[in-house]
Amino acid sequence: MRFLLACLSLVLAARAAADDRPNVLFCIADDWGWPHSSAYGDAVCATPTFERLAAEGVLFEAAFVSSPSCTPSRNALLTGQHFFRLGEGANLWSTLAPEHRTFMELLAGAGYHTGHWRKAWGPGSWKASGRTTAPAGEPFDGLSAFLEARPEGAPFCFWLGAHDPHRGYELGSGEESGLDLAAIELPPPYPESDVIRGDIADYYYEVQRFDRDVGAALVLLAERGELDDTVVIMTGDHGFPFPRGKTNLYDLGSRVPLALRYGASVEAGQVVKDLVSLVDVAPTLLQLAGVPQPEAMTGRSWVPLVTGEGGSGGERGSVVLGRERHTVAQRDHGGGYPMRGLRTQDWLYIRNLRPDDWPAGWEAPGSRPFRDIDNGPTKTWLMEHREAHPEAFELCFGKRPAEELYHLASDPFQLKNLAGVEHAEVRARLAAELEAELRWLKDPRVTGDGEGFDLWPYRGGR
Repeated sequence: MRFLLACLSLVLAARAAADDRPNVLFCIADDWGWPHSSAYGDAVCATPTFERLAAEGVLFEAAFVSSPSCTPSRNALLTGQHFFRLGEGANLWSTLAPEHRTFMELLAGAGYHTGHWRKAWGPGSWKASGRTTAPAGEPFDGLSAFLEARPEGAPFCFWLGAHDPHRGYELGSGEESGLDLAAIELPPPYPESDVIRGDIADYYYEVQRFDRDVGAALVLLAERGELDDTVVIMTGDHGFPFPRGKTNLYDLGSRVPLALRYGASVEAGQVVKDLVSLVDVAPTLLQLAGVPQPEAMTGRSWVPLVTGEGGSGGERGSVVLGRERHTVAQRDHGGGYPMRGLRTQDWLYIRNLRPDDWPAGWEAPGSRPFRDIDNGPTKTWLMEHREAHPEAFELCFGKRPAEELYHLASDPFQLKNLAGVEHAEVRARLAAELEAELRWLKDPRVTGDGEGFDLWPYRGGR
């Protein structure tokens, strides 16, 4: 009897502690990259909800994804592990083996009510690996429906997803909505073009639509009196879907907006300049919920950064980036374009493992050219004007050397490769750091099993 009473006391204590656990609202856009938000100084892309979260919580200025491709980026975020540790899950249109537990599954096991709306995990087939439940919880038709299904007294974790601002766009939607095309600052290496300005405006239009969706969710939680008890995170899964953006390790492809709000538990108006990775999302939420972090998770909790409390975080000197196969772009070997990178505060170092290949695939008669770059007006314009703007075309579509090195203070958009004799010492140091980090993380490209990435099936219908 004493043993039963002791067990009951532990259960009741756990339930009481659970009452103090935060709710979670995780909001992620599809292809929304840095610095496309008014919070980062963009004069055209107005994101008042994101600004509010930053003002009432924390704005991260140097947040990066593990891989600038949808499925591997989301797999890494959910599992707290870099994409290359996830087998088939390192590729686009793949799956995620059940052995790789997600923070949504772990929170559900700890009594959280979990679910998602619109795009969460993927694209791919999570059932193909033998999973019986979706990696990001069950689908719901919006936050209201999710909350109505919530068991009484249970904390919740809701994934608010979107298909915005993924292509395709309604042509002219940005300008028609009132966006000032003339005020759009074209990122290098794009030449001056009304077509490109209009394309970016259409992308901004969808970014702003996502921002309004998150704003509506905040209003709902405030009306229910639960906003200040909820950890709200708002971000994107990688850079914008434009040439030299998405699928690239340059900042336009791998750096994302990120803000976090948690009522009075996190001091308002903080700006974190430390390098962080979205593999840190899972450890952060697990620590806040009081759920043990599995040993397999290599991310670091942000709790020390945003609250000053103890944890597994701390200053990070660099973040690891990379990619494997994105689409089934045309290449002689039929595989992907493997890259690894190391981003510090001062430098970006990239190692292209197949420099003889075309990064986006090549132009093949009768098929989509440069398939790893999303089709759209900007891509088409650059291809049609390659003779007038050969440098821009080469930067967006051309082959790349085995090593790239960029000094960020003098070259923020990473256009001038310095991996030569003049900076040989820096290149060698960063190459060694990257090698050591990848070896510690057991990257198959370093341990000798990397060719397997090209053999996994592409579950996107081809």
